[in-house]
Amino acid sequence: MEHAEFNKDLLKFLNASPTPWHAVATMKARLDAAGFEELDEKEDWTLGQNRGYYVVRNGSSIVAFRTGAEDTATSGIRMVGAHTDSPCLKVKPNPELRRKGYFQLGVEVYGGVLMNPWFDRDLSLAGRVTFVDGSDRVRDALVDFGKPVAFIPSLAIHLDREANSNRTVNPQTDLPPVLMQVPEDDTTSFDSLLSQQVASETGGKVRKVLGYELGFYDAQKAGYVGLRNEFIASARLDNLLSCYIGLRALLDASGDEAALLVCNDHEEVGSVSSEGAQGPFLNAVLDRWCGAGKAKAIARSMMISADNAHGVHPNYMDKHDENHGPVLNEGPVIKVNHNQRYATNSRSAAVYRHISDELGLPHQTFVVRSDMACGSTIGPLTAASLGVTTLDIGVPQFGMHSIRELIGAEDGHTLFRVLREFMQRKQIF
Repeated sequence: MEHAEFNKDLLKFLNASPTPWHAVATMKARLDAAGFEELDEKEDWTLGQNRGYYVVRNGSSIVAFRTGAEDTATSGIRMVGAHTDSPCLKVKPNPELRRKGYFQLGVEVYGGVLMNPWFDRDLSLAGRVTFVDGSDRVRDALVDFGKPVAFIPSLAIHLDREANSNRTVNPQTDLPPVLMQVPEDDTTSFDSLLSQQVASETGGKVRKVLGYELGFYDAQKAGYVGLRNEFIASARLDNLLSCYIGLRALLDASGDEAALLVCNDHEEVGSVSSEGAQGPFLNAVLDRWCGAGKAKAIARSMMISADNAHGVHPNYMDKHDENHGPVLNEGPVIKVNHNQRYATNSRSAAVYRHISDELGLPHQTFVVRSDMACGSTIGPLTAASLGVTTLDIGVPQFGMHSIRELIGAEDGHTLFRVLREFMQRKQIF
């Protein structure tokens, strides 16, 4: 896939995936189109050689794999991991607020949200709704309002003269978005609004909304930025970019070698869930795929955990180690932390560097300043759970955990080319 085509398709993927459930649905549709077969965890599996399969859990996490031509106990598995969730504002169970004729919704902060950029943005709403349909069956449906439906207005500087020097954000009182104006005697419920949206998107009847998992998102579409289109700006680049790169690498690899992509939900809140990286999902899939040869397969395997990295900010260069400040458009970033916040070791880093050098592609290295705390990824969790050699890597970006983030337009395609080669390489080590 050429660079321009890659980015055009990336933008399409980002715009179609406002929530983890939508991201998995988008990946599922692409896997179906490529001939992959969906597996049901409730049923027996019969797996063939040189075949593609995928498993979905909770609608928000997915494991997709190619079985390859050999037994995994002798071939090992080329694994790539990413996560489907991003920090956002999620709607509370009893969210309705009516103040001075304004209809608002209470929200809960999901993950490490950079809250200030959420003000004065056009917001839409999407997620999963569970409801009783016209036949009295309990069903799930994905909804996406698909247009700006809400706004969190800033307080004018005239009413807070210290706004530029001493303003903090209280997530309980400052973040409820405004959705519409209603008369004092209005009885519109949020559930009724959801019922209308579900009926509109599914074409069916909704008797009662039983629950939902909904998040607000930036309604502005992903697109190029820069006088020379050097950058791509979008919501949820952390970490839908890696999901897309891993998916494209799996689909475009030769298929001769055993390869796997796992995209977990809940990374931004610690990964402790049935479908998170600290849960049993990936292990359960590998148990059923590899059987008694799983331990030998893992010993011959490698995991590349792909999650975006902090590019050195030109206005805040002192926030980086002077020898480890990744620059946008100068290659993916190998992330190193000897305290095991990243799972990279010299062996896993060497595998990536060797492939990248063979392809004539750039790469960089990141180490956090010694006087700053280091974030983490699904890499150490997966390494500890499986006992698999693991590398942490990611495309450098600005504005991580903001409502809109920025990457270099070259770096995603670079990482894709290396991961594609990794997934089809016969000998990993």
